[in-house]
Amino acid sequence: MQAYLLDAIRTPRGKGNDKGRLHEVKPVVLLKGLFDALANRAPNAPEAVREVILGCVTQVGDQGGNIAQTASLYAGWEPLDSATTVNSFCTSSLTALGLATAKVSARMGDLYAVGGIESMSRVPLMSDRGALFVDQDISPRIPYVPNGVIADFFASRNGFSREDLDQYAARSHHRACSASEEGRFARSLIPVLDSEGGTIIDRDELIRGNASLESLRKLNPLFGELGAGGFDRLLLDAHPDLECIAHHHHAGNAPGMVDGASLALVGSAAAAEKLGLPMRARIRALSYKRGPAIEGLTGGLMAARDALEKSNLAPSDIDLWEFNEGFAGIVMHCAGQLGIDDDRLNVNGGGIAMGHAMGATGINLLSTLTDELERRDLSTGVVAISGAAGIGAAVVIDRDL
Repeated sequence: MQAYLLDAIRTPRGKGNDKGRLHEVKPVVLLKGLFDALANRAPNAPEAVREVILGCVTQVGDQGGNIAQTASLYAGWEPLDSATTVNSFCTSSLTALGLATAKVSARMGDLYAVGGIESMSRVPLMSDRGALFVDQDISPRIPYVPNGVIADFFASRNGFSREDLDQYAARSHHRACSASEEGRFARSLIPVLDSEGGTIIDRDELIRGNASLESLRKLNPLFGELGAGGFDRLLLDAHPDLECIAHHHHAGNAPGMVDGASLALVGSAAAAEKLGLPMRARIRALSYKRGPAIEGLTGGLMAARDALEKSNLAPSDIDLWEFNEGFAGIVMHCAGQLGIDDDRLNVNGGGIAMGHAMGATGINLLSTLTDELERRDLSTGVVAISGAAGIGAAVVIDRDL
């Protein structure tokens, strides 16, 4: 049975610190707003959903205890089966999408709610203290290299200068600013409200329309000290053709840490008919691949190639790409490897401008992509994401139903 995307929505992303507008909003409450919005669009969905599957990377504190189950019940949704929370780092909500798609295809159910959550101001990155990141008996044997050092490594291998990276970052902000001001996110963006119905936030908080090479030039690189601590040597020993790693990534050309949530309905044609919803896109192919751990952040490239092969498509056949902006150097490297033209890549900005709410990012990008395909009356799109230690995922969608 074919699986379709019936709807996809997201919250605005707030700064991932105690000064961000979403810092006081509990992750469960953030998700409830999206469940409520989907229920308004499809009143029968809360009783018809077979399972809720959400991605969340740091599952401790406010985000612990199977937040998918907690949030769905708190919102008044009672799935026929259960709810599940998954962690595959930055690809988590694409993993949720894949699980739902497989279950629809296997006729295990007609309708699933999928998405993700990350409240990085309330549950900081790596506060779960996973062995990959902090256990020095285990981490070196993977081997784990921090993402920022890997981004600098790939920028160096490609010969990207600091100015190249900053130009990409400024463009991301300019595109996101234009998209926000022109209302291109309106269909999928759900404002976050307080208990009195007042608006807490209704646009992505990190976007800086005035970002420029001059302003970005003032920012200091972030990963030189980490690299000098041994990670540079690890990479250079594995790649003796490279003499040194230039550390050019900084807070302005890296993805911002943010608070945000996403939610989508995935189901069969029969489910769409019962709910009175259009089938907005067909889930044509999914892939979950990994690159070498030592080179992390290449998994999205591997998965994109695999998903295209499954679809019998070439990169040039894809109308629009959403390649997660996990550092400017990484998305530039992957775009170069796939031959993606600039006018088809992250056309409304990306994670550098709007932030990377890790568990929610896959469905965030899927909502943005679907909206833009509809706006331009185009057919085929790809979302691809790379995560730590080589993890990658990609999905091909099309509107030719």
